[in-house]
Parts: sequence; structure tokens; C-alpha cells
Amino acid sequence: MNLSVVLLLLVLIQVNGYLHLDWEVRNQALNQSLYEDVLDSEECQKQIAILRDNTFLLSLFLDAGIRLPRGLLAGNTVDLGNYHQCLEINTTLHNTNIEGKYCMIRVPLNQELSLQPISSIQFSNFDPFSLHLDEDTITKINNYKLKRAGIKALFGADLNEIRSGPGNPLEFSVLRLAVCIPKPCTTEEAISGLLFNITSLGFQYEDDFCRLPDDKPWVPADFTAFGIFSLIGFLTFLSTYYELNHIFGRKRDPKSANQILCMFSIYSNTKRLLTFKSSPGALECIDGVRALAMIWVLLGHSFSSQPFTYNAIESFQWILSYEGLWITSAHITVDTFFMLSGLLVVYTTAGKLTSVGLLKNIHVFYLNRLLRMFPILATTALLEASVFNRISDGPVWDTIVSQTHRCRTFWWSTLLHLQNYLNSENVCIGATWYLAIDVQLHLLSPLVLVWVLSGNKKIAWSALSAGVVLSLSAATVYNFIKEFPTGMITAERGDEMMYYMVYYYMNTLTRAPPFLVGMVFGYLLHTYRGKPVYISTILNLILWALSLSLLLTVCYCTYPTMQPGWDNQTVDSLINSFMRPAWALGLGWIIFACVNGYGGPINWLLSLNLWKLPARLSYAMYILHFSLMVIFNSSNTAPIYFTVSYIIFLFYGFFVLTFIVAIFVTVFIDIPFSILFKLLLDKVKGQGKESTKSVDDRDLFKSAPVLNSHTNRRVSNNNGVQKFD
Repeated sequence: MNLSVVLLLLVLIQVNGYLHLDWEVRNQALNQSLYEDVLDSEECQKQIAILRDNTFLLSLFLDAGIRLPRGLLAGNTVDLGNYHQCLEINTTLHNTNIEGKYCMIRVPLNQELSLQPISSIQFSNFDPFSLHLDEDTITKINNYKLKRAGIKALFGADLNEIRSGPGNPLEFSVLRLAVCIPKPCTTEEAISGLLFNITSLGFQYEDDFCRLPDDKPWVPADFTAFGIFSLIGFLTFLSTYYELNHIFGRKRDPKSANQILCMFSIYSNTKRLLTFKSSPGALECIDGVRALAMIWVLLGHSFSSQPFTYNAIESFQWILSYEGLWITSAHITVDTFFMLSGLLVVYTTAGKLTSVGLLKNIHVFYLNRLLRMFPILATTALLEASVFNRISDGPVWDTIVSQTHRCRTFWWSTLLHLQNYLNSENVCIGATWYLAIDVQLHLLSPLVLVWVLSGNKKIAWSALSAGVVLSLSAATVYNFIKEFPTGMITAERGDEMMYYMVYYYMNTLTRAPPFLVGMVFGYLLHTYRGKPVYISTILNLILWALSLSLLLTVCYCTYPTMQPGWDNQTVDSLINSFMRPAWALGLGWIIFACVNGYGGPINWLLSLNLWKLPARLSYAMYILHFSLMVIFNSSNTAPIYFTVSYIIFLFYGFFVLTFIVAIFVTVFIDIPFSILFKLLLDKVKGQGKESTKSVDDRDLFKSAPVLNSHTNRRVSNNNGVQKFD
């Protein structure tokens, strides 16, 4: 099919082709029926009467419950009370078991409470019972909420928070307050019985949610998860015992051990992970690029994942300032991965595979891509659907509950890499929108790759040029048709965040140009592979200056569009169309220069052995890191006070935690199943006997993958037919 026809179809699909699936969670993460079953109005009144006569017990409830948020005038609209103190209340008085129930309510900011005047009391000008704030403060709080939600979506956070914003007029003008009440009571019964009469006072609020101890029911997802992980643990124990006994007990050659029986061995898999073998033509600098890009992603998410801050307005002002530009521009780093993916697809096939060979082995080309990504992706989806919901708890655990529900419902679209079109507003694992697009681009890449592998340079360059021009043209037309804002963080168009995220940010067409620019540089690197490249000092300096200037311009270009008063749709559409391929272009020169000896100290930095292990773990870290951050932040019992130094301190902790978890997941799951998939594919191709003897570690960890080991490398079989490993 002609490439231009494919791109035209893509434009039409992007404009009209999204599906929004209705969904209902069959197995709730929290026992909703429990909250209804415990309600008993008569028992509630009895317990309220007991509390009125017991000052200490009443103080436990009140101390864990409702109060105005600290830092209200600084933008904090949340008070989380004392979650654990409330749920730990469990005592028996007068033959009545009194237990605490933690609830969250939403109170509109602007309401005047009707108070009966008490002549004996002289009130000051400040009315503590009035929740009315001046319009300027409310505007600042509303703007902060919009921008904060935008940043969270930009870095892959919970999209439900954004959807609940513009669609709910009360979302950005309410206080979220915790109340601790007796178990059989509703919030209205408890507040009226223990504090004040809601009806006579005119106090308006809405119930958000309630929590009770042991309110997480065991469902099939839990049994499945613990069953699978227990089986993997058992296989790991047996496999490790077999290999250690073979090597150290029987004193035999490690190479003579049965490869299948050693598949889950911690001993050999750890050695594979920590052993780095140099291979000819390896692009050493890419390890540094990939590792630094991953660090930037984690750093950006460390800032964006914080649920509540005491000084919200101050943090919002920092976000819009020059000082925050290195965080607000971090979204562009994802295009680094798209560029590298395109580069390596060409570089690892050109010269080693013909067009005919690609077409004959297209099923292997696709299967390797899909199967190598599957183990960690499926593991994380299973963790999200079960284990992560059980390892902790907290007053804002509803974020984890929402994530659990999405994975229990839409796990299949995640594994099929279709979630950016089928359920883009309810993605199971937030960060996997990137994987979906990357797989989709990989599946489409043979449309260009088959011409690149023709052996004719003119045809190859024509195909690559046509791919870049057509993809960029199609993306530009699409951007001008849809009229997106420049980014998630815009002072004037905060209500378009979900629209931008679904139809632009997670869109295959708008991400195709950097991928195709990467393919161009992949072919350029292949063309000069093993050949000297001569660039004069002056030209080298000019190209470096242009490249770095281009990268800095891309980072800066969205800054003016974030500011109040910005209104230029033409510039917005141009920035959306060209900033991502421009980033790929600037990065492509850096890689080309480093590979060919013109990188100087930058090449030295990017090629350090320091980056090899983080680069090898980058796929696991990318998939897991945000879930770990959200678990930690959802366990917090109070808002944080935002400072840059504090968030950076958290980043170090998140990085170390993610790094350690990634090692465990890689050793226990990724490497064993990668070996299994390789052996199965070799059996399909009639090579099973040879493959069971040993598996080359370089076939598991390629020298220059995009995220971990997800770029295929070719070796020749005995028949001379090119294959992908």
C-alpha cells in the first residue's frame, strides 16, 4: 500500500476513529456493600449519645476529623484528618462496640452559614463560620488546580482527575475535608449529632467516599496474582537449586547444565543482567541517552505525582516561571524514545537483511517486538489489578482504587497495545500509552523499511524522505484541523486538557515524525558504519551549536504559551507540529557526532559504563516507576510543603526504589520469559535442539535497545536466512 495512502487513512482515523468504551467494574477493589451494610440509624444515635458522655473518646473522633485546611489562603483545599487514628478506634462501652469510620466530604467554598446571633458574645470582624473567600484567591486556587492536573496528565498520571475537572463545576471550588464518625452513622447523622445541626445552619456538602478497616475483598484477580507469583517463586527456587547444585555441588561445567532447567535461576539470570559484552557496531552513546532520558522522566514524575501541597499557589507560580521550565518541558523526553526506536529499527536491519528477507520473516519481526515487551507489561498489569492495592493504604487511596479498577477492566487493551484508541481516558498503566504508540509505529515501519533494505541508496533515501515529509504534513494538517493548545499547562485553555491528552498527546500520527526522523539517522549511521567521516572543526562546531540551540528552543517554545493572555492558535498548531521532530533532529546529530568521533566530552559522558545497567533496566523502570510513586504518595497522611529541594530529595528515593524493584522484576520475570520466548521461536524455525544448549546473553540484552532490550538484532542461521533475535 502506498505510504501516502496509509498516512491519509491515519489522518481520517485520528479525526474520527476513537472509541470510548463504557465500563463497569465487576470486582470492586473496595467492598462497597460493606459501607451500606454497617449503616444503622438507631445504633448510630445510641453511639452518639455514648460519645457525648465520654470526652476522651469523643476527642479521638474529633481530633481525627473535620477542620479547615491548613494553608487555605495559600491554595490548599484539602484536610486529610488522621486516617489511621480514625480507623484504629475500636472500643466497647456499655456493651456497645464503637469503631471509627473515615469519610471524605466535599464542601463548596462559597457558602454563607446561617448562625443565630448570641448577644452575650462579642464577635470580631472575622467570622470563623464563613467559608466565603475573595474572588482573587478562588481564581488562583482554580488556576492552580487546572495547571496541576495538566502537569499530572502530561507526565502520565491519573486522567480521571482531569476528566472530573471541566465536567464538574464544583471540582475546583470545593474543600475536601476528612471526618471521623462512628461506623453505623452517615456523615449527616454524625455531624449533626456531634458538631452542629446541618439543616438549621445551612451547611452544604457532598459525600465523597468512606473507608473501614478490612474493606478490601479478595476477588479472582487477587487469587490469580498470588497464584502466578507463587508459582514463579517456586520455579525460581527449583531452578536456582538445580544450577547451584550442578556447579558447586557436582563441580560440573556451567555450560553443560540444562538451559531449560536453569531458565529461572537467580544465579545465572543475575550474571546475565550484570554482564556487559561489547559487540561490533554498538552505539555506546545511546546507553547514556536512554538512561538520562529515563532519569528526566522520573524527575518530572516526582514533581507531578504529588497529590496535595500546603502552598499550592506558590508551587503553581513556580511551575509557570523560568525556574520550572526544566520540569514543564520534560514531556519532550518521550520523543527521545520514539526517535531512538526509529533509529534502531533501521540501524539493526540495514545491511543485514534484504527486503525479501524482511517480508519472509515479518512474523518473526513482529513477534519478537511483542513478546519481548510482554513479560514486564503483563506483570505490572497484574500487580496493578491486585497486589498494589493491598501493599499499603491511606486517606487518598482512591487514586490506587481507580487504577486497580481500570486494570481489572482494561488489562486486555494494554496487552494488545490498543489503549490509546479504545479506552484512552481509562488506561490501565498510565505510562503505557507510549508503548502502544511505539508498537503501532513498529508495526507500520516495514512500509518504509522494505524500501530501505532494497540495497539501492536512492530508493532508500527517497522512501525515508517521503516518510518524513508525508508524516509531518499529515500531522500538521491534523493539528490545524483539531486546533489543540500547545500543551497541558496553559493559563487560558485549561478546560481542554483531556481533549489535548487524548487526541494529541497519545496519538500515533503526532508521534510518527520523530520516529521517522530516527529512521533517517539510523540509515545515515548505517551508511557510514565502519567508514571514516570527515567534518571540519568549524562545521562541527556550527552543527553542535545548531543542535544544542534547537534542543533549547524546543524546551523553551511552550513557555510563552503557558502565560496568561496567550491567544495565538496558528503558533500553537505550528509548535505542536514541529517541536517533536525538531527535538529528534537535534538529538540525532548528537548521536551521529558521538558515534563518528565528533562528540568530544559529551560522547565520553554518554558512553560511560555507569549508564549501562540503568539503560538495561530502563524498560522495567519506565513501566513500574509511576505506580510506585503513586503508592507512596497515596499513603501520605497529610499534604506536603512544596519546595524544589524536597521534591528532588523524594526523587532520589523514588529512583533507588524503582531501580531495586526493576532488578527483581528483570531477574525473576523478564529474563526467564525472554529465554522461554527465544527457545519457542527457535523451535518454530526448526532450531530447538541447538537453542536448548545455550542462549547467548547478547540475544537477551541487545547492545543498543530503546527501553531495555526491545530492539531486534539479526544473526544468520545455517541456511543463510536472516533472522531476528
